[in-house]
Parts: sequence; structure tokens; C-alpha cells
Amino acid sequence: MPKKLSGGGLSPTQQAAKFLGVSVLAGAVMAGIALPAAGALGLAAKGSVQGFDEIPDNLKSPALSQRTTILDNQGGQIATVYSRDRTVVDLKSISPYMQKAIVAIEDSRFYQHGAVDLKGILRAVNQNAQNGGVAQGASTLTQQLVKNYFVEEAGDDPTKVAQATQQTLGRKIRELKYAIQLEEKLGKKKILENYLNITFFGEQAYGVEAAAQRYFSKPAKDLNLQQSALLAGIVQSPSRYDPVNDEAEAIKRRNTVLQRMAEVHDISPQEADAAQNAKLDLKVSQPKNGCITAVKGASFFCRYVENVFLTDPVFGKTKEERAKLWNQGGLTIRTTLDPQSQKAVQDSIKSHVNKSDSVATAATLVQPGTGKIVGMGQSRPYGYGKNETEYNYSVDRDMGGSNFGFPTGSTFKPFVAAAALEEGRPATQEYDSPYKMSYPSPVQTCGSKPWTNQRNETLTNESTSEEGPYPLKTAMAKSVNTYFVQMISDIGICPVVKLTDKLHVVQGNGDKLPEVPAITLGSKGISPLTMASAYATFASRGMYCSPIAIESITQQVDGKQKSLEVPKSTCTRAMSETTADTVNTLLSGVIDSGTGQQAGLSDRANAGKTGTTDERRNAWFVGYTPNLAGAVWVGSPKQNVKMSGISIGGVYHALVYGGEVPGPIWKDAMTGALAGKDSPSFNLIDIPDPEPDHGGDGGDGGDDGGDGRDGGDQGNTVDGNNGSNGNGGKLPTPSFSIPEGFIQGQNGTGGHHHR
Repeated sequence: MPKKLSGGGLSPTQQAAKFLGVSVLAGAVMAGIALPAAGALGLAAKGSVQGFDEIPDNLKSPALSQRTTILDNQGGQIATVYSRDRTVVDLKSISPYMQKAIVAIEDSRFYQHGAVDLKGILRAVNQNAQNGGVAQGASTLTQQLVKNYFVEEAGDDPTKVAQATQQTLGRKIRELKYAIQLEEKLGKKKILENYLNITFFGEQAYGVEAAAQRYFSKPAKDLNLQQSALLAGIVQSPSRYDPVNDEAEAIKRRNTVLQRMAEVHDISPQEADAAQNAKLDLKVSQPKNGCITAVKGASFFCRYVENVFLTDPVFGKTKEERAKLWNQGGLTIRTTLDPQSQKAVQDSIKSHVNKSDSVATAATLVQPGTGKIVGMGQSRPYGYGKNETEYNYSVDRDMGGSNFGFPTGSTFKPFVAAAALEEGRPATQEYDSPYKMSYPSPVQTCGSKPWTNQRNETLTNESTSEEGPYPLKTAMAKSVNTYFVQMISDIGICPVVKLTDKLHVVQGNGDKLPEVPAITLGSKGISPLTMASAYATFASRGMYCSPIAIESITQQVDGKQKSLEVPKSTCTRAMSETTADTVNTLLSGVIDSGTGQQAGLSDRANAGKTGTTDERRNAWFVGYTPNLAGAVWVGSPKQNVKMSGISIGGVYHALVYGGEVPGPIWKDAMTGALAGKDSPSFNLIDIPDPEPDHGGDGGDGGDDGGDGRDGGDQGNTVDGNNGSNGNGGKLPTPSFSIPEGFIQGQNGTGGHHHR
């Protein structure tokens, strides 16, 4: 009995509570009878999903998040992704034990009352008044279903979720009003079915079918008594009663449900006792959801597609709009990924680099003239365990990549050559190219203030035998540092920066390249996708095409397929055909007789460039045929491994060269990707051969036994032949340095002064 005051009445708190309870009930009933329904809930009419199509027009359920399927360019499935793991099933596909358990613990009078349980409300008001707070609720299953509609509409927006679940009079009245409508339109069985399909059971499982699979690896129709009681008990607090993380608390809650089922005569006391003594007997299965489950090593490409969707305005003007569309799902995304190319990339990576190696590799293949990404992979798989990573080493930071990309070494030199050709320098351009020199000063920039060598910084070539003069053809084949620094000082930095802008070459963190002469030595971090797309411009005779990963998207709406607009590749002329053809000729020389011989393809026209950076922390090969371009990087993602005296893929390397490790990866990937494909030719330019060398070849891999390793790139590298004449011997220790602050580290700590 409620405690009465001396005057025989209820206390002010009790009186207020009772009045509030009656007012809520009266207001709710009136709302259900008299107020217009349209728009009051604020749920958009977004169509329906199986199991929810019987909801009346004035209370449309939000479109439940559905699976999105990501396909390759042949229609093969790469992965399925969804924001909420849910499989809608009919009531007949749900165990009778489960139906009884959820009713017993959540709304035992479900079949006796209407949408509003008057007795339950009065009981709750009285109980709460005695406790001086909110100790007991009175929501029916129908009201909870309506609240779940609010929550589903809110998606993953924490503010909207809070609004959908806040304990306010207005929300309660709306729940009651729509509960009355649902009771009239659907009936008890359909309401129960809808509730069991929409409610959250913890561990990423939405709906009873997903929950049965998650906790017991079986369909909902096969749940036994104790399993049903466990799932029914989780609903009240999925985190508190999570059997995976707190078995004791989950068992206690399960047994409470079993006791309640016995009290309402759904089961006998003996059945309850037996079930209460049963073990949990979980058989947990992980959700087969997301890019982590992608086939053919395409997890990182899958994430790239997701990032494209979430960042491209074509899918919505705001970040929130794009996220909402992605989470809603029901999409079929056909991508540009070519299964043959992807397999070739992964097979090549696995044959050359182990995931447990101290260094990693990433490779990306792009189609010239279209920008289509046809292959993308890396040696460390997607995941969160040992030797796994969530970072996509092939792309920029804003698309899920590393902080800065990776220094590219001499693979940057073709951009300088192309800029010089565009400025009118001849393909036979010659510079003194001494073994050692100071950085030229001043050097014109795009601004009014030129760059000056204030610290008297110097640089050297790979070997003392590399001493000019050299023409462009030889300098490119040998990757002569001093040649390209002289070239950039001759034409100025601005033409190079303007060209790289047209090629969309930016640092991995999105910043523009700096205007300093040492840019030609490739010490700024750039992603493999950026490099592959830039080199594809040479292959397409000067036309740059922005990379794309999506070919088409359809969305299921009201049982029909609707096509969505997708990003298109934008192709623009970055350089003249003559310039591109000349670079193709020069880089064919790198493959034929220069630093990239080990990467060369024997059955088709191909060109490319090697690169190895400061202290051998990075090694690159970027190359192409007229119909496919690819970039391969090898190194430590944290830039803390010097690749000398190192085992990679089970093979020992005294020194790693761009042509020796990434080169063969590129060769095998391209060979597999192009098998059975056309073999077009380049439009080569006649560039007169240079005069015979007056010194050693320093790594040209010529007939005198040179090994074809790449020349020194950004600084104190020692690429080239192991000898002054290509026949062995000891290389000098380079003595030049990069200007202060020019090299940016991978660990976010800023620049490092490498010497």
C-alpha cells in the first residue's frame, strides 16, 4: 500500500506521479484517436523491406539497412558490406520457444492488452512513485517496435539516437499513438515478427536470425529453450548481458527469463529447472561482413571503393548524406577491378614478399586512357592482427593510406625530363653531370623569390665512374643525379611543378610538392596509385585520366533496381604527344639496357623506371605498356628498415635495388594481367645514340657485365654496379645531403635532415 500522509492523502510526489501517468495515458489515447498521423513521427517514406511491407502508409518503417554487394568488372562478388547485420525472416522461421521467451520477459500480457497496457502503466506509475524515480517501465512490444523505428531512422548518428530514445513525454505519446495504429493494421503476430526482426541483440547482430547465427551458428527456427531465453534476455541490455564477454551475467539473465516463462505457464517448472542448469554452449561465428572478407586479396580495393563513396559529392552533397546512403545499403556496386589482373598482382606479391617480412610491398595497376584501377594489393593483408594492417599502402591518406605516401627516388626523374621537353629542350640535351657538385643557385620558382642554396648543399652520383657530360638518353638509363639537378636548374622548378599538377602528383598527405631543386631526387612521399596514374599518362600519349574504381551502382528501392550516378574519370591533356612519345622512348631504354632490365617484359612493348631512396628505405619500379600501367613499392611502412643484408620473400639481398625486388614483382604482375591481351606498340621517337662512354657504366647493365641496377636517387644511396667499371669493386660513400627539412618522415614527426 502506498504510504499516506496524516491527512489520509498521498504524498505530493505520489500525487504528481499518478497525475502524470493518467495524463500521459489520456493524452496518448486521444492522440491515437484524434491527431493526424502524417509526418508526426518524422520517418521518411523510403520504401519497404521484406517483412515490413505491411506497415500502414502513415507509419512507414525506415528502410532497414541491407547488404551491399561489391562486384568486380566481370560480375564476380568481391565482398558484401552492411552497417547492420540483419536477415529478415517470417515468424514461422523463428522458434516457438523464442517467440514465447521474448513475450514473457518483455511484455507478458502482449496477447491480452491492446497497444496500450493500462494495467502495466498504472503498475509502473505506482512502483516508480514509491521508489521516487523511474524504476519500472510500461512499454508494450508494440511501443518498443515503434521506438525501434525511430532508432533505425536515426542510423549511427549519436545525437539522433539520443533523441529517439530520450525519456520525454512527447516521445512517449508518439509511441503510444503509433502503437494503436499498428495494432489495428497489423495484428499481434505481425507485430511480434517485426519486433524480432528489428531489435538489437548485441555483437553486431540485428534481428533474431542474425543473433542465432552469431551466438549459436544456427538459424532462428532451430533455437532450443535455453538458447531462446538467452537471446530474449540480451535485448534489455545487449552490453551488460553479452554472453561472449560476461558469461555469468548472461546466465543469470537467461535464468530470469526462464523463471518468468514458468510463471506465465509457457513452460513447466521442471522445464525451467532443466534449462537453468544447462550450459551456455555458445558456438560463436564471426560476421561475414565488410571488406575484411573480400576475396582475391581485394580487401584494400574494397575499402578504397567505400572511401570513394563516402567522399565523392556525386553520392551526396554532405558527408552525412553519403554515410546515410552507404549505411542504408541495398547497393550493387560494379567496380573496375579485373579478376585476372587482381590475381596476377596477388600471385606476384605472394611469390616475392612474405607478410611476415620486415618490409612490405604494394602494387597498383591502372588502365591508360580510362583511369580504371584494375588491380591493387599488398603483402600485409587487411586486418588487426600480427603482420596485418588497416592501412592501404597504395593510396593517399584521405583514402585510407599511410600518412605521407613513400619517397619515390628516381621514379620522379621522368617528370623532370617531360617538363624540360615541354619547355623545348631537345631529346639530346646534354649536361656536364659531374660526379659531385653543389646544388645550383639561384633556381627560379613559380614565385618571385628564387630558391637559393644557402647551406651550400652538395650531391653526388651513384659511382665515381658516373661523370659526364651525358645526353638525356644515357642519363635516364643510368639515373644520373647531377644530370637531372642541372636540368631542373636550367628550366626552373616551376615547369616541373606545373606538369606534376597536371598529372595530379601530390604528396600522400595531399600537400603539393615543394619548389626545391632536390624534388627531382624523389624524396617526398607519393602513393603507388598516384605514380601509376601519372605514368599511365605517358602510355596514353600525354592524356592524364583521373583514377576511378566504380563502373556502375544500382540500388534496390521498393523491390526495383534504381541506377545511381557514379564518378567519371576526367581525362585532360597533360603534355604533348611528342613529349610523351619521347619519354616512352627514353624509358624503353631503361628497360632495354638501363637499371630496369630485370623488370622488362619480353613479349610486348614496355617502359619503366627504377627508384631506390635514402639508405635503401624504399625501392620502386613504375612501368607501363601502351595498355597497362603499374607501380610497385617495397619498403618499411614506418620507414625504419634499411634494406641491406635483408631477407625478403625468403631471398637474401645484400643490397635492395629498384630493379631487383620491385622490378620482378611488377614484371610478374604485368605478365599475368596482360596474358591473352593485345600487344600494341609505342610511337617511338628517333633519339640519336650517345657517343661511347668515356668512363665506367656505373650500373647500366651493358655488355660489359653490368648488373642493371638503378642509379642513386635521392641522396646517400648506393645504387648502380658494384664496381667502378661494372665488374665489381667498392663503391664510394656518397657525401652529399638533402636541404634541411626537405625529407618528410612517415611517422608524423616532420622533416629529417638526411646525410
